[in-house]
Amino acid sequence: MAPPTSDTDARSVNPVLERLAAYGWRLIVLAGVLVGVLWVVAQLWVVILALVVALYITKVLELPYRWLRERGAPGALASLVALLGFLGLIALIGWLLVPQMSREFSDLGPTLDEAVDDVETWLVEDSPFDLSRTDLENARQDLADAAGRAVRSSGGALVGWAVVAVELVTGLLLALVTTFFFLKDGARIQQSGLRWFPEERREMVARMGRRAWFTLGGYLKGVAMLGTLEAVVIGVAVWAVGGSLFWAVAVLTFIAAFVPIVGAIVAGVIAVLVTLATAGFGPAVLVAIVAVVVQQLDNDLLAPVIYGKALELHPLVVLFSVVIGGALFGLGGTILAVPFTAVVVNMAAEARVLPGVDIEAEVEHDP
Repeated sequence: MAPPTSDTDARSVNPVLERLAAYGWRLIVLAGVLVGVLWVVAQLWVVILALVVALYITKVLELPYRWLRERGAPGALASLVALLGFLGLIALIGWLLVPQMSREFSDLGPTLDEAVDDVETWLVEDSPFDLSRTDLENARQDLADAAGRAVRSSGGALVGWAVVAVELVTGLLLALVTTFFFLKDGARIQQSGLRWFPEERREMVARMGRRAWFTLGGYLKGVAMLGTLEAVVIGVAVWAVGGSLFWAVAVLTFIAAFVPIVGAIVAGVIAVLVTLATAGFGPAVLVAIVAVVVQQLDNDLLAPVIYGKALELHPLVVLFSVVIGGALFGLGGTILAVPFTAVVVNMAAEARVLPGVDIEAEVEHDP
C-alpha cells in the first residue's frame, strides 16, 4: 500500500510560478499582436499620415464650415469653400513669405557652420577643457558619417528620394480629398462607425469620440499659440541684439513647437548659433537667456492654461512618447506621438465617466 501523498507533493509546480506562466504566455500573445499591428502601421504609414493630416485640417476648418452651413450653404459647397479658402490662405502666406524665407534659409547652413567653427575655436583655445582641433574634427566627421548612414539607410539614394516625393504628394492629395469628405459627411461617417459596436456600448463610444475630438482641437490650438509666442519672442530677440536671419529662426521655432521638448531644444540651439555667428558672443548669451526663459514660462505657466484638460500628461510621458514615436516611425512619429498619447489617455478617462455627463460643455468651459 502506497503512502498517502500530501498536497505539496501533488503540486509539482509552485503556485506563483504557475500564475506567472499563465500571465507570461498571454503577454507573449499580446506582444505578438502588438508587433503585427506596428508592422501593418509601418506598411500603411503614408495612408495613416494622410488620415491624421486630414483630421488636423478638418478640425481647423470646422468653424468656417459650420458658419457656412448656418447660413444655408449645402454641405458639399460649404466643404469646398472652406477647403479652397484654407488653400488660398496658405498660398497667400507662401507668396508673401517664401521669397524672404528662401533667401534667409539659403544663408542658414553656412551661418550655422560658421557658428560651429567659432565654438570649436573657443573649445580649443580658451575653454578649460583639454581638447585639440583634431579631436573636434574627428567628432564632427563621425557625426557626419552617422548622419550619412542614417540617410542612406532610410532611402537616401535618388530613387529613394523620388519615392518619398511621390508618397508625399500622394499623401497630401489624399489628405485634402479626405478632409473634404470629413467636413461634408462627418455626421454620417460617425453614425456608420457606431453601428460596428453593440447598442449598449454606442453611447460610451460616442462620448469617447467627442472627447478625442476636443482633445485634438485643444492640442492644435495650444501648440499653435505657444509656437507663435515662442517664435515671435525669440525672433525679436535675435533681431534686437543685432543678429540676422531672424525670420528663419522664427519660422524654425514655430515648426519645432510641434515636436515637444526636443523641438524647443533644437530651435533654441539654432537661435543661439545664428546669433553667435552674426552678432557675437554677448548677444548669443542674451538670446540663450531669452530662449530658456520663454520656454520655461510657456511650459510652467502658459501651457497648463492654454491646453487645459487636452494635454494633462506628465513630462516623462511626453518625453517617452516622443522617443518611442521617433524610434518606430521617424519624424512623423515624433510629431504625432504626443497628440496620439493625449487622445488615448483622454479617451480612456472618458470611458470611466458615468453616463449623462455633458463633456462638450465641460470642455468648452475649460481655459
